[in-house]
Amino acid sequence: MERNTEVITKFYSAFQNLDYETMNSCYSDDIVFNDPVFGLLRGDEAKCMWEMLCKNARDFSLSFSTIELLDEEYATCKWVATYTFSKTGRKVVNNIKAYMLLKDGKIIEHSDAFKLSKWASQALGLKGALLGWSGYMKKKIQQNARKSLIKFIEKKNAGFDPA
Repeated sequence: MERNTEVITKFYSAFQNLDYETMNSCYSDDIVFNDPVFGLLRGDEAKCMWEMLCKNARDFSLSFSTIELLDEEYATCKWVATYTFSKTGRKVVNNIKAYMLLKDGKIIEHSDAFKLSKWASQALGLKGALLGWSGYMKKKIQQNARKSLIKFIEKKNAGFDPA
């Protein structure tokens, strides 16, 4: 169980330094990730999301605490990300609770929970404050996040030479 604490500490310490390669080394190849902004991501999609977020981070800081081992496989952790949302230039302070399933020293499932309406209010301003609770706005946020991720992956793969 101590090993799981080490993996989680390594993941968030790397995130503090925007080191997506080390973060992704903590994940299994078939990682399953879920959060209110990106929805469900699997494998390389999840790893590319962290790469995109780290590369695009502005005025970023992160703290983490309260790693709680629930049993030999399950753990939770609280973390707070503070950053400038690139699309609006607005400051966001996002309080998140992570739920992780670990096996053989790797994170195999990772789910981040936070109030999307609170995030939308900070990131999008008045529009987010007024509509952040609505299904329409939640769907729009996820569509935009997914579109940004797909664009990032396509751009990344365009520079890849398989030969």
